[in-house]
Amino acid sequence: MNLLYNLGISLFSLGVKIASLRNPKVRKMVKGQAATMETLRNTVSPDEKYVWVHAASLGEFEQGRPLIERLRRERPDLKIALTFFSPSGYEVRHNYNGADVVVYLPLDTPGNAREFLDILNPVTAIFVKYEFWCNYLTQLHRRGIPTYIISAIFRPGQIFFKPWGGMFRRRLGYYKTLYVQDDNSRDLLSGIGIDNVVVAGDTRFDRVTDIMSSTVGISGMYLFGYKYHPVIVFGSSWEADEAVYIPWLKKNPHVCAVIAPHEFDDARLESLRSQLTIRKGDTMMLSEYEKMFTPPSNGSCGLPNPEGIRVIIVDSFGLLSSLYRYGTIAYVGGGFGHGIHNLNEAAVYGMPVIFGPKHQKFKEAAGLIDCGGGFSISSAEQFSDIADTLISDPASLEKAGKAAGAYIKRNLGATDRIFNDIFNTDNR
Repeated sequence: MNLLYNLGISLFSLGVKIASLRNPKVRKMVKGQAATMETLRNTVSPDEKYVWVHAASLGEFEQGRPLIERLRRERPDLKIALTFFSPSGYEVRHNYNGADVVVYLPLDTPGNAREFLDILNPVTAIFVKYEFWCNYLTQLHRRGIPTYIISAIFRPGQIFFKPWGGMFRRRLGYYKTLYVQDDNSRDLLSGIGIDNVVVAGDTRFDRVTDIMSSTVGISGMYLFGYKYHPVIVFGSSWEADEAVYIPWLKKNPHVCAVIAPHEFDDARLESLRSQLTIRKGDTMMLSEYEKMFTPPSNGSCGLPNPEGIRVIIVDSFGLLSSLYRYGTIAYVGGGFGHGIHNLNEAAVYGMPVIFGPKHQKFKEAAGLIDCGGGFSISSAEQFSDIADTLISDPASLEKAGKAAGAYIKRNLGATDRIFNDIFNTDNR
């Protein structure tokens, strides 16, 4: 099985190199992985104690970030090495100052695993949520380096629970502790003889609460829809999501919208503007909107009136978590593609959250539906029914919003539990 796994990694590596010839994102990953060892050699000193934290991509990084920042504050004797697999994580956070070194994780070959750990020699390794690299885990185990996975969630369809998943089941035993999100994950693992498990919850709840406490205001947004219209924030929106909600928005001109596309270029932004405009000037980019509230150089400061603007399209990254605070309802995209994006980021503001049907991998989706703070839809008609109900019935809107906010508060504390368990000991 090890031979087959390593062959699969080699074939994957070849496929990635071929894809890099045409795909700029993949090319960045290949180039970044090739530079990792040299970067570590130039950065890591043998007399420094490193904690290695690995996140596959940006979402997993945000999940691990509360623990990283707690570690930075409370254990300054420890250095932090942060690795990413995906360009969408590394390219956004390669300058993150919460870590001492940020690099791509080289592919999981036996040679890469040995060389990486020879250079870094971490005192502790922490993987976030879904990362199960067999060669890295084997080397960590052989070297006696305490290794953990945090905010993990397990489902019956994963390879660990298949008859042919023995190699992967054995690697689960290489973790000192698996910190899982829920009882179902613990029970699944117990059924295959894995008992080094603690139900600690999901650190994302702590992260979104930290974000909410530290968000800064965005120029003029407090006036957008103020007292006159409900505001729906459409976060991480894909074209498949837009096919569901844009027809409804055009039929309901009394509703204001903030739309943050998941990815965009100039053509996509202008396409959105064209689709959403009902009358001239009622749809604009966020950068244009903010300029209205920038004091002119002559010192005059008349207050603009944005009442005629009903749609703002977000044309910059990194603002979505702050924009949710201005909403009445949130729609979180991705649920008609590979899976929904961050529901908690919106729910923390105490507003109902609507999302698409592909949410089965996300525990928080089920939690929000169960408590009445979240609504799954699979068609434009279902979106229309739920949006109409929430907007026309203030009592239902308030009840759903309170339920969403309460759900977030009930699930706080995973970071404290994990940090205290791993790091508040005399031997770290």
